[in-house]
Amino acid sequence: MSKVQVALVGAGQFGRNHARVIHQSDEAELAAVVDVDLARAKEVAAEHGGCPAFTEASRIVGLAGAAVVAVPTTAHASTGCALLEAGIDLLIEKPMAADLAEADRLIAAADAAGRILQVGHLERFNPAVIALEAHAAMPLFFEIHRMNLFSPRSLDVDVVLDLMIHDIDIVLALAPGELEEIRAAGIKILSEKVDIANVRLQFTSGCVANLTASRVSTERVRKLRLFQPHQYISLDYGKQEAVSFSVGAGRQISFSRLPSSAGEPLGLQFAAFLASVRERTVPKVDGVRARRTLQAALAILVNIEEHGRIVARSLAEGWKPTM
Repeated sequence: MSKVQVALVGAGQFGRNHARVIHQSDEAELAAVVDVDLARAKEVAAEHGGCPAFTEASRIVGLAGAAVVAVPTTAHASTGCALLEAGIDLLIEKPMAADLAEADRLIAAADAAGRILQVGHLERFNPAVIALEAHAAMPLFFEIHRMNLFSPRSLDVDVVLDLMIHDIDIVLALAPGELEEIRAAGIKILSEKVDIANVRLQFTSGCVANLTASRVSTERVRKLRLFQPHQYISLDYGKQEAVSFSVGAGRQISFSRLPSSAGEPLGLQFAAFLASVRERTVPKVDGVRARRTLQAALAILVNIEEHGRIVARSLAEGWKPTM
């Protein structure tokens, strides 16, 4: 079976990880590297087999049948649509686009060209999350924390689209019912975008999810807790572990570790993308699913803006603690 020729478009910090995964795959070959910085593109290409390097994505047409797009979010739609229209299957980083109109452009371009469009919601391929999916029968409450140390990477988007979107995607995939209410607050601390946010999502089933994301933490924490009738599941994204506490007959409490196979989520995601490319099957996180997640994330940002206006009024009125 011949290897799938895959190009990398965007050779920044995360793009380099994609280059490594493509190069390490037994089923793919890194066909080209594209970046606005030609020296950087050549460096990444030299590190992974010495493929051609370009500054324009259009140069990969004829060299690759698939591509990983890791350019800034603002360029996802323009870059992605051009490649899809050229007949190239895409794995595009999250968030899939800067707004819903651009997301719709990508979905329409993929449909019109009959191409695969997969969006890089990486945590869906975390072995612990895969194990959780098999055990989430009737989630009623989520408590999720995702805290990172501050990094200058991804400051073109706020913490909701940078970090929390992973957890929004998972909650939407597991929660029964439709999302009906959003309450959110967020603060800008070290950047011009929201750096820490707290969100409450409520679904028509009664399920509630509390999510906190921060990129100004003193430690890295990535944990999810799920509560459902007679069971509590605790998941650690970083350790790729999930444990279950269940109540059985006679109110006996049992503890068990959910079975899972260790693996690098980025590699598992790429393997799933290659399978979709070869078999022409709908990806686990296709454009439609990713758009739903983006829609929720953008609605959260609107709520954060509304909360910010309330806080601004309180500050303008000279509010002070009474203690």
